[in-house]
Amino acid sequence: MIAKTYTCSLLGIDALLVEVEADLSSGLPGFSTVGLPDNIVKESKDRVKAAIQNSGYPFPFERITVNLAPAALKKEGAGFDLPIAVGILAAMGIVNADKAAKIIFCGELALDGRVKPVAGCLPMAIQARDSGYSDFILSAENAREAAVLNSVSVRPVNHLSEVVEYLNGRSDLPAFRFDLDSIWNDTAPDELDFEDVKGQEHAKRGLEVAAAGNHNVLLVGPPGSGKTMLAQRVSGILPPLSFDEAIETSKIFSVAGILNNNPLIVRRQFRAPHHTISDAGLVGGGHIPKPGEVSLAHNGVLFLDEFPEFRRNVLDLLRQPLEDGQVTIARAAVALTYPARFMLIGAMNPCPCGYSGDPVKPCTCPPRSVIRYRGKISGPILDRIDLHIEVPSLKYEQLRAEDGKSEKSTSVRERVSRARQVQLKRFSGEGIYSNSQMKPKQIKKFCRLDAPAQSVLDYAVQQLGLSARAYHRILKVARTIADLDGKEDIARSHLLEAIQYRSLDRKLL
Repeated sequence: MIAKTYTCSLLGIDALLVEVEADLSSGLPGFSTVGLPDNIVKESKDRVKAAIQNSGYPFPFERITVNLAPAALKKEGAGFDLPIAVGILAAMGIVNADKAAKIIFCGELALDGRVKPVAGCLPMAIQARDSGYSDFILSAENAREAAVLNSVSVRPVNHLSEVVEYLNGRSDLPAFRFDLDSIWNDTAPDELDFEDVKGQEHAKRGLEVAAAGNHNVLLVGPPGSGKTMLAQRVSGILPPLSFDEAIETSKIFSVAGILNNNPLIVRRQFRAPHHTISDAGLVGGGHIPKPGEVSLAHNGVLFLDEFPEFRRNVLDLLRQPLEDGQVTIARAAVALTYPARFMLIGAMNPCPCGYSGDPVKPCTCPPRSVIRYRGKISGPILDRIDLHIEVPSLKYEQLRAEDGKSEKSTSVRERVSRARQVQLKRFSGEGIYSNSQMKPKQIKKFCRLDAPAQSVLDYAVQQLGLSARAYHRILKVARTIADLDGKEDIARSHLLEAIQYRSLDRKLL
């Protein structure tokens, strides 16, 4: 007899519907799984057999063939245990096969029949909804995550026997309901505030401009000047996540298996990997590629402290996500694309000792060491960074000052949000959402300059020897400054401010 159940398999941050066919036939007892299963899926036969027997149900003394369709799709993970077990029980006539074929199942089975959680249940719930299924049975520990959309009846279970009793109509599995509003309303305010930063008004202004246009930033200053402190507070001045952004970000964390007890990511993420991170750790990787830090920072901030200390080949991997907002990881088995639209903040010292240009502490680095240190950052990566912001060391009097005049993050966030709304209206129908994403076509259309402003930009490009990409980035930053100023046209003052955020270009003269 053949019985069918359904589950989902992950492909990137999306899930695809998988039909699980269980066939019992006469012959020598055996258990084979076909349809491109990975080793974890192949091992499910031992977990399924033990779970069925230890739950008090007979296991067939026949030849068992389980087919996972579509056969061309690589299947991975332990989430196939539950649908395979239900399929075998349905083929034996122990459970209602017709009812089982109308439900999506997902869960790992323990040897005693307990249903354990798996990664990626949020995209699976989305796929169940899109495929027209109304019921989704899974581990109770995954229920909050899968019930976020409230579009599928999520029925949590703790044991295989609960599934059998429900399919046979002898008990009920109440659908789990989730109050989505409670997540947004109960979110604690960010404890990291711009108000805590003494001085550094120039750096704060630069980060406000960067946040308003989602521009990439490089902070340059001596040790202890507050670069990390400033960077940690940038996510607090970014506009709140929209529901669609929250779902997209949560899908990435769900696939990575690190959503934990948070059913939905409602705050912009701040990711700060160590400079010893590997290629796979930064952009993602593995036999079946998993998302890396650039994807985990999607819709948020990726902070790279000690920027030149990252291996150059690792930094060069940032080119694609910085340009395209996504990263493609190709392996022999599969090529997956993960979203990676983030705001990059790098921090570096001006030289190896950190005190080049400091008015108090002299620099002890020979010129060759300074050139070698700055050369660790390749030109193409530096070109993709819109703002170079100098963060000088503070004087003792500035540190002791307690005048209470530092602006709160909430005030800055209001200005940033207004500028973002202007950009959303401007780019409606263009397929982009911020000034940093503008292509040459949009730059030509929305960044027109009058004669005085154009002459200033021409002079700056000639003197600094800027590349075409840097030229365009100055125009993008100037457009953002004009948006913060509430102006339709880019004025000469906006352009001059944008040019002065290219400090490393000036130092290369």
